[in-house]
Amino acid sequence: MEAGKLKTFYDIRVLLFRGEDLHYTLASRIVDKISLSGAKTLCYKDEEELGRYIETFRNIYDSKEVLILKEFPGRKFQKCPGSPGVICCNYYLLNTCFNCLYDCTYCFLNSYLNSYGITQFINLDKLHESIFEHASDASRMYRIGTGEFTDSLMMDEITGIAENLIMRTSRHRNIFLEFKTKSDCVDHLLPIKEKGSTVLAWTLNTPVNISRYEKDTASLDSRVDAAAKAGDAGFYLAFHFDPIITYDGFLNDYDSVLNKLSENINPGKVVWVSLGCFRYSPGFKDIIKHKYRDSVLTCEEMFPGVDGKYRYLKKRRIEIYSFFYKKLRALFPLAYVYFCMESADVWYSVTGNDFASSDELEAAMGHSLRSNFL
Repeated sequence: MEAGKLKTFYDIRVLLFRGEDLHYTLASRIVDKISLSGAKTLCYKDEEELGRYIETFRNIYDSKEVLILKEFPGRKFQKCPGSPGVICCNYYLLNTCFNCLYDCTYCFLNSYLNSYGITQFINLDKLHESIFEHASDASRMYRIGTGEFTDSLMMDEITGIAENLIMRTSRHRNIFLEFKTKSDCVDHLLPIKEKGSTVLAWTLNTPVNISRYEKDTASLDSRVDAAAKAGDAGFYLAFHFDPIITYDGFLNDYDSVLNKLSENINPGKVVWVSLGCFRYSPGFKDIIKHKYRDSVLTCEEMFPGVDGKYRYLKKRRIEIYSFFYKKLRALFPLAYVYFCMESADVWYSVTGNDFASSDELEAAMGHSLRSNFL
């Protein structure tokens, strides 16, 4: 079982924008390209009129079919908020878009009940300046990504965000700029000559979980093929097994995924791999039951952890992580394997690393990157 057709920019059915925003490079580029899709294109003059359009379209178009161009009023660069009481990797985020073309059942963005449409921020012409303002210590390794609230590459051949940031940051080798995706959209990036420490990354899952929970994304084979092309072109690579979702025989299927990676990917290009078992915040289960009535995602018994999120039992998580950790260390010996939002005792049980804080994990990852890839 695999996902169906990959959804792209040309599946957008409605574009909403302000005419006065066309001086932004990103806005004008999108408006020029949207005509090729046959989408309805409408100008709004202010937030009130945008709100009226949204209320009209809610009953006509799916949220993933509506693209809204807006200025982003907040901080474009921020630290990943993580969760209280767990060890985090001190990752940094660039806010470029909110929401995504893809319809993943487990996505935390489903918690934003009042959100409608994909909001593409357009005031990004000087986004690189936000990076340099905050990532100014040449002795540190900075891991920065655009894929927290969206998919980094789902429309990038149109927006050009990744290429612009790569070209601006490529000479700063201590800045590992990550573009995380469930697509296979990398061909437009392969010719870039100065790649610096850019990391193209894929969230991976088993074909069963992709079919069940990752609607409109690329198939596993397409993602791995795209990663192989990116590595051959000179990009660093990363992989994220997050969320790991259990079912009968799931470890055998994940083992097959890892073997597929080993057969297709140059291990010397893989800088990190993250692991995270499925987890969700209170209230999320009811949202999933309402939005995805046939989903079995939240049927398994789960328990609240130190941060209040529901997780598989600790013993089971340790067993799962131990399987992945042992195999990944053998297949990709240079890559730093880490857990996303896990407690210090789980870290110690699986890896022997006795991290007392997130800063200690960040330092360990930085040392790995400097020693193995710089």
